[in-house]
Amino acid sequence: MTIASIQENKTIIDKLALSNGNVHWNLSPAQLIEKAIKAGEGFLCENGAFAADTGKFTGRSPKDKFIVADHITENSVWWGDINFRFDSEKFDSLYDKVTDHLAGKEIYVRDAYACALPEYRLNIRVVTESAFQNLFANNLFLRPKPEELADFEPEWHVIAAPSFLAVPEIDGTRQSNFAILNFTKKIILIGGTAYTGEIKKGIFSVLNFVLPHQRNVLSMHCSANVGKNGDTAIFFGLSGTGKTTLSSDPDRMLIGDDEHGWTDDSVFNFEGGCYAKVINLSAKHEPQIFNAIKFGSLLENINFIPGTREIDYKDSAKTENTRAAYPINFIDNALEPSVGKSPKNIFFLTADAFGVLPPVSRLNTAQAMYLYISGYTAKVAGTEAGVLEPQPTFSACFGAAFLPLHPTKYAELLGSKLDENDVKVWLINTGWTGGPYGVGSRISLPYTRCLINAALSGELDHAKYAKDPIFGFEIPNHCEGVPAEILIPSNTWDDKEAYAKKARELASHFIKNFEKYESDASDEIKGAAPRLD
Repeated sequence: MTIASIQENKTIIDKLALSNGNVHWNLSPAQLIEKAIKAGEGFLCENGAFAADTGKFTGRSPKDKFIVADHITENSVWWGDINFRFDSEKFDSLYDKVTDHLAGKEIYVRDAYACALPEYRLNIRVVTESAFQNLFANNLFLRPKPEELADFEPEWHVIAAPSFLAVPEIDGTRQSNFAILNFTKKIILIGGTAYTGEIKKGIFSVLNFVLPHQRNVLSMHCSANVGKNGDTAIFFGLSGTGKTTLSSDPDRMLIGDDEHGWTDDSVFNFEGGCYAKVINLSAKHEPQIFNAIKFGSLLENINFIPGTREIDYKDSAKTENTRAAYPINFIDNALEPSVGKSPKNIFFLTADAFGVLPPVSRLNTAQAMYLYISGYTAKVAGTEAGVLEPQPTFSACFGAAFLPLHPTKYAELLGSKLDENDVKVWLINTGWTGGPYGVGSRISLPYTRCLINAALSGELDHAKYAKDPIFGFEIPNHCEGVPAEILIPSNTWDDKEAYAKKARELASHFIKNFEKYESDASDEIKGAAPRLD
C-alpha cells in the first residue's frame, strides 16, 4: 500500500469518526440481523433467511456508474457509453458531502477481501448505512480470520450511503443516485441506491482493471467448477442461458458462481459467496441454491405467501431480479479455498432464440476470441415490453458493464491463455431448435447436460466433425444419449430455405455488432467473423 493510500484511509476513519459508539465493526451475521430487524430493515423468513427491500432500485443503474478521469485512467480506460468520466474535483466535493452525511449516524464497517489466491488478495473496508448491506458484504466477500483483523490494512474503501441524494446540476452526476470509482484514491462511492449489487460489482470493476492491466491475469464474469480428477471447467453466459444451473453439478465441486481470475496455472474465485437470482427457484430444479437460503442468508425484494413468512419465489411484483446472497460454504459441494487448476474446458452458453446455432460446437482460438468479444444471447417475445420476435443481445466478454478496459484487451489475454494451455472451447446453445422461438422448441436440458458431460469426459474428442458454412464452428455428428438429428441445426427445420435465411440474419447481427470493435481487433479475431459470401 502506498503512503498516499494509507493517509487516505486514515482520513476516512477520522472523517467518519469510526471510533465512536454509533459505529459497529465486523458484526457477526446474527448481530447484523438483530440490528436490521430492530431498525425495521426487513423480516426473518420461515427458513431463517433475512429478507430486505432495496427500495427504488432493484438492480444496478449502469448509466449512473462513473470512473474518475485522472493520470491512472485517462489513457487506459475504455471511455464511452459503458464507462462515464467523472471529474476528480467533483469527486472530492461529493466525497466530503457523503462523509459529512454519514458522520454521527449509526453505520456498519466490514473488513473483508477479494481474491482467493493469496498473491492477488485485495483488502477492502466496506462502510454501509444499513445492517443488511453489511450482511451482504460479509456474505459476498472473503472473510478474514479473527487473527487477521487485528492489524487489517484496507487497500480499497467502499462507502455506501443510500439515503444520500446527489444534486446532479451541482454534483456532476446524471441523477440523484451514483456509483463512482476512484482508482487514485482507491475509493468506491455509492449513494442514492440501496441495491447491494453495486457494492459487489464495484469491486469486480476494480479487479477488471487492475488484474489484466497490471498483473496479466484474465478477469472473468463466469462460473467455474472442478471434477474429481481436478479438471476445471468455466461457464460464460448472460442471464437466461443456464450458467448457474449448468455449473451446479453434484458430481463436481463449485469454485464460484460469478467472478474469477485466470493466472498462468490456476483459476481462482474473487468472492467468498454467491448472489443468485431466485425468481421461480425450486428445490427440485436447483436444490443447492434452494438449500443455501437459510439463517445468515440475505434475500432481496421477495414477497411472502399471504399470511405467512414463507417465500413466494414465483412472485415478481417487486422485480424479476429477486436475489439471494449467501456465503459459498452454504453450498454443500463448494471448494475451499476456491482455487482450481487452469481450465480443461470452457463453455460459452447462449440461448439462441433464432434457432440456428447447434446445441454444441467446437471453437478454435480465433473463434473463441471473436465470440468472447461478442457475448451473444437472444431475448424472446414477451420478456420485455415491445419485444415481439427474437432479438439478439450482445454484451462484450459476457459482462460489458464491468469492463474498464477495451474488450479486445480481455479477448487477446484469453487467446494467449488458450494457446499456452490445452483448453477446449465449446459453444453451447440452450435455446431453440427446429425453428425460431414460437415455431421451434427449447433444447432439452437433459440433452444439454449430456453434451456438456460428453465434452468434460473427452467423449466428444472421438466424434467426427462437420464445419458450419456460415459461422465456421465444428459440429460433432454423434453424442451418446442425444438424437443425432438435432446436432446439425438445419436438419431440424422443415423449411431449409427459412433456416438459411434466419442463419444469415443472425450472422448479420454478429457482423454489425462487431463493427465497434474492429479498429482495435487483430486480423486473427476479425478473420473469425461469420461469412455471408
